[in-house]
Amino acid sequence: MGMKKTDVLKEQIVHFDITKHNTVAMVEAMSKMAFSARDLARAAAIYDQMLADKDCSVILCLAGSLFSAGLKKIVFDMVSNNMVDAIVSTGANIVDQDFFEALGFKHYKGSKWVDDKQMRALRVDRIYDTFIDEDQLGICDWTISGIAGTLKPRPYSSREFIEEMGKHLVKKCKVKDSVVLSAYQKSVPIFVPAFSDCSAGFGLLHHQWHNPDEHASIDSAKDFLELVRVKLAAKETGLLMIGGGVPKNFAQDITVGPEMIGLETTMHKYAVQITVADERDGALSGSTLREACSWGKVDTVYEQMVYAEATMALPLLASYAYHKGSWKNRAARKWSAFLNDEKAKIPAALR
Repeated sequence: MGMKKTDVLKEQIVHFDITKHNTVAMVEAMSKMAFSARDLARAAAIYDQMLADKDCSVILCLAGSLFSAGLKKIVFDMVSNNMVDAIVSTGANIVDQDFFEALGFKHYKGSKWVDDKQMRALRVDRIYDTFIDEDQLGICDWTISGIAGTLKPRPYSSREFIEEMGKHLVKKCKVKDSVVLSAYQKSVPIFVPAFSDCSAGFGLLHHQWHNPDEHASIDSAKDFLELVRVKLAAKETGLLMIGGGVPKNFAQDITVGPEMIGLETTMHKYAVQITVADERDGALSGSTLREACSWGKVDTVYEQMVYAEATMALPLLASYAYHKGSWKNRAARKWSAFLNDEKAKIPAALR
């Protein structure tokens, strides 16, 4: 008797809960060490400083397969507790992983030491040592197509479309820790500049294939325009970047973009990046924040690179900031509401 899908998809990934694990003492002890320990401690302190700065809007950048690995609830708690004001992410985290779990599906502990041809036969997808049900992922694709079908045919920013996903989850969400739903409820914009490079792409493919003349589409330039509007309205900005790639560059570029329309803004005042990429190959994921200063993107006073893997570093950093409590005194920026009203005034808290 051959292996069944249920033989493989058995033990669920459990998301790390920063509210239950206080790392303040550990991180402060690491600040007295050296190498990556001290780098991580300084990064945590800079993130806490962002939260304590009443003029600073925090932009969280997410790249890599993070939510499937158990980091989803960290970002959920950051959104729910006003520790982040905007998110720029790869599509997989937001659609294939968060929205996917909000529909009632799960990620499972797996192994890299499997026969991938056998996994293909079982319709089980592998993300390193994590498994996901391909048939359930297909339901996620179909749901995206269905949402697109309810929209007025026109170009949308990814933020606008993800808001529609949040509206869908108001009645359909099966979990208590959906980032998409919480961001919608808290008016925290989520941007996915490469929106078709995920499950959303399959759903939009189906939608546009069957509606060739009138359909919803994604306008990535509008993403840039909207986030530039946020930068122009915010007094100061800080970046917390997990990984690199498109989200990192997209969020950094909003300090330079205003030059194209005859306006000026400031560089990002704060910047932290957690990455395993090497700076020597010139790739964006590993390019240093000091290098970004040469482009006019990031100031070098409060910046810190942390060369560490996200599933180890982010729980320590985020838990430190959560339990330090600087977020408790922050005013909510509600940038989605600002962007939805073209004539909106800058929120009073930011004047």
